[in-house]
Amino acid sequence: MPCPRCKKLISANTPQCIHCGLKRPGFYARSPLLSELIQESLSFVNGIIVLCFLLYVLALSLDLPKALAFGGVFTTLSPSGEALYKIGMGGARALQAGRWWTLITTTYLHGSILHILFNMLWLRRLGPWVEELFGASRFFLIYTFSGLAGAILSALIGTSYFVGASGAIFGLFGALIYYGRHRGGTFGSAIFRQILIWAGFGFFLGFLMPGVDNWGHLGGFLGGILMAALLGYQEKKRQALGHHILAVVALAVVLVCFLMMLVFFFVR
Repeated sequence: MPCPRCKKLISANTPQCIHCGLKRPGFYARSPLLSELIQESLSFVNGIIVLCFLLYVLALSLDLPKALAFGGVFTTLSPSGEALYKIGMGGARALQAGRWWTLITTTYLHGSILHILFNMLWLRRLGPWVEELFGASRFFLIYTFSGLAGAILSALIGTSYFVGASGAIFGLFGALIYYGRHRGGTFGSAIFRQILIWAGFGFFLGFLMPGVDNWGHLGGFLGGILMAALLGYQEKKRQALGHHILAVVALAVVLVCFLMMLVFFFVR
C-alpha cells in the first residue's frame, strides 16, 4: 500500500513507514478523513465558509418579509431574531432554556450581509495562515475552541443573544500572535507585529460599532492563545495522530450540535 503521508510503497501491516516514519500507516489508510489530514491535503476553511453562507441563506428564507425590509446599512438583509433562534442562536437566555448546543452553532450564524461578509473575509485571510503554520487539524481545534470560549464568556457575562464567527476569528488572531511571539526571528516578529495591529484594530472597532459582542471577542482571543500554546505549531512539533483524532472528535461534536438544532427545529 502507499504510505498515507509520503506515498511510497510499504507493507500494509508495517507498524511504521520506513521512509517517513509515520506510525501505524494502515490505521490512517482505513480512515479517508484521517488519511487526508495526515497528508495535509484537507482544508477546513472553505467548508466553514460554505456552511456559514448556507445557514445565512436558510435564516433569511425562514422569515423573508423581515429579512427584505430595509432598515439601514447595518440591518440590510438581516435574518429575524426568531429565525436565528430556531437554527441555533447563542446567548445567556438560550442556555437558560437548556439549548446547550447553541454554544457551538452560534459561531456559524450571522445577523446581516455586512456581518457575514466582514467575518468571512477575515476567515479567508487568516484561516490559510493558521492552517499552514499549525496544520489543518490544529486549525480546526483552535477555531472551534475559540468560538466556544467566546460564547461561554459572553453568556456568563449575561449577553442575552449573539451570533457570529468573530469569537473564533479573534481566536485565530490570538493563535498567530502566540506563534509570532514564540517563533521570533524576522518572520515571527513580522507576523507578531502585523497581527497585533489587526487584532487591536478589531477590538477598537468593536467598541465603536453598535451591537458588537466584545466579550465574545475577548473570550475567543484568549482561547486562541491558550490552544496555540497547548497544541504547538508545525515548526515546533508536527501534527501527530492525537491532533488528527481530536480534530475528528471536534468535527463530530459540531455535527451533533447541528443535529440537536435540527431535532428542536422540527419538534418545537
